[in-house]
Amino acid sequence: MESTLMEHRSNTSWVEGAIGAVKAITFICDVITYPVYLLLQRPWEKRRLSSKQKGKVIASDQKSLTVRTVALPQENHTLLIKNEIDTMEKVIRYVVKKYGEKKCLGTRQILAEEDEEQPDGRIFKKYKMGDYLWTSFTETDAIATNFGKGLLALGQERLKNVVIFGETRAQWFIAAQGCFKQNFPVVTIYATLGEDAIAHGINETEVTFVITTHELLPKFKTILKCTPKVKTIIYMEDQISETDTSGLREDVNVIAFKEVVKKGESLQIENSPPSATDTAIIMYTSGSTGVPKGVILTHENIVSTLKGFTDVVPTKPNDVYLAYLPLAHVFELLSEYMCLFSGIPIGYSTPLTMADTSSKIMRGTKGDASVLKPSIITAVPLILDRIYKGINDKLDHGSPMKKSLFYFAFNYKKKWMRKGFTTPLIDSLIFCHVKQALGGRVRMIVSGGAPLSPDTHEFIRICLCNTVVQGYGLTETCAAAVVMDINDMTMGRAGSPLTVCDVRLTDWDEGNYKVTDKPYPRGEILIGGNNVSIGYYKLNEKTKEDFFVEDGQRWFRTGDIGEYHPDGVIRIIDRKKDLVKLQTGEYVSLGKVETQLKICPIVENICVYVDPRKDYSVALVVPNPVLLTEIGEKYGFDKNASVDKLCEDSRVEREVLHQIVLHGKKCKLQKFEIPANIKVCKEMWTPDMGLVTAAFKLKRKEIYERYQHDLNRMYAS
Repeated sequence: MESTLMEHRSNTSWVEGAIGAVKAITFICDVITYPVYLLLQRPWEKRRLSSKQKGKVIASDQKSLTVRTVALPQENHTLLIKNEIDTMEKVIRYVVKKYGEKKCLGTRQILAEEDEEQPDGRIFKKYKMGDYLWTSFTETDAIATNFGKGLLALGQERLKNVVIFGETRAQWFIAAQGCFKQNFPVVTIYATLGEDAIAHGINETEVTFVITTHELLPKFKTILKCTPKVKTIIYMEDQISETDTSGLREDVNVIAFKEVVKKGESLQIENSPPSATDTAIIMYTSGSTGVPKGVILTHENIVSTLKGFTDVVPTKPNDVYLAYLPLAHVFELLSEYMCLFSGIPIGYSTPLTMADTSSKIMRGTKGDASVLKPSIITAVPLILDRIYKGINDKLDHGSPMKKSLFYFAFNYKKKWMRKGFTTPLIDSLIFCHVKQALGGRVRMIVSGGAPLSPDTHEFIRICLCNTVVQGYGLTETCAAAVVMDINDMTMGRAGSPLTVCDVRLTDWDEGNYKVTDKPYPRGEILIGGNNVSIGYYKLNEKTKEDFFVEDGQRWFRTGDIGEYHPDGVIRIIDRKKDLVKLQTGEYVSLGKVETQLKICPIVENICVYVDPRKDYSVALVVPNPVLLTEIGEKYGFDKNASVDKLCEDSRVEREVLHQIVLHGKKCKLQKFEIPANIKVCKEMWTPDMGLVTAAFKLKRKEIYERYQHDLNRMYAS
């Protein structure tokens, strides 16, 4: 034992000596190169742009203040106005004329699906994949036109709703364009919703036509029993497997996507374009509470948001976009239309095939990102949190030298980035390997769907991509309302209003948030502008509750709490539904606590619960299985012990709680905010289980109902 201890000390001394030498060399290099970098990189200019005024108060009183951006419309915004583009159909017409034969939509070729034996002897199905196959803007438009005509040939009526229920892919985007050309409102339903929610969306919108995919078609063996009005199902084919259409209701016409396009080719009829006020999309939000609501988005809503989005997300001629988030989510749909208008090729992917290490990628085959080499991607915070924890986990299991070198480089780059410098040498020596996971060319990540933790934000900026832009919006505001300025070097803030809307903060007395608060005005966020939806489908009372018109401008009450900073930027600090008052009078913000604790290494996901009759919170925790196994080994479990068995052990549970408490203190959470008791959950929370939305937001009601016994037990103990 003594010799082992001596060896450990020797290794530690060697690593410290080596890092000391690296620091010395780096210091000398800094002294020599500083004048050069100072002149070439002009960091003072970056600091000036970061601190510039981004918004201003245009109206205020004792109960509210209204903020507007100081930015001016940029080139693409001006082009949309100049060319009188106010519908999605006009967007399509414009880009086809402008970009013609340029690459538009790309789909990765699947050559075969083969069995692959894993190191533990298990057999998994894996894809052998080829290159991306592309359609040009002209070809994409022709397919979309013929698909829309094909729907007419099959009996679809104009102004009647069509459901698209499918995973993100080129045909989804083409189908939507085809519908816009003929003025068929598109009803989008998340592919991960439960069958009851799917049937609800289909029945409420009274559709007779449903567009789905090869993978999801089997769901309709059950769903069709509850959706009597559906008469036609169109499915997008699989690349390598025949689609089984048996077992569906006999009176339903089931037809392949390509067959619909063929029918449209022979139909001699003009398109019937929509007007700006026509409904483009009825988007069913997966909803963190209750039954999914259909948000009505007009063509004007979407084009208006597109104008504002192009102002804050600058593109370059050689950009390539990686698409994998659900197109049924307005954030992804808007991002793809932004690319379309800028002439940026869109390559489609899935979480199962994105990286070289993804679960469906065969050994020796590259993931989609490695082949496509995108420069722009969108992400939700959960994905970025997982990348953050994945890198840290890999370092923890690597050599002490590698770990020490990485964190030296990390802290070195952080120091210089905060001063306005880039670090090309460190990037090429250390962080280039991390960047290769997404193809090595990513220059911008746009994050939305939920607040991004400042720690994750900074970590991703340093390790993966210097420009990480986050924004804030809702389906009811067409995804975007405020977005970070591209030059803003701060973390943890949502940004300033888009050029197409205003943001208002109003007092929320119950939560003690007021616009007279110091140092920053605080209150519920209201959004007003042409990007605001006209309301909820067939929910008049809910529409009246959440929407209103003032001086000709439409406003939406978000339920989120923000604070206004002097440079015109909004920070999201709370949500009305997430704020719970303890017996002692303190408020616990469930979302805020969860955002901080999600980046604890042992936590894969977490849901905090507060009983208002108590003076502390508890939490349901989905653990990181690898780290859970390590904890189990510490208490005598075999390394192959099941997650179920580990979750049931009280010693393991106490250790998980201990790590969460330490992390909470590190994040400066108050004692009453840190869970006093936890339940380690066996199941991974997925949209299929109905416990999280498609954007991986927690569905609290469903989670609390599922674990009610455990919540009672935690408080009883």
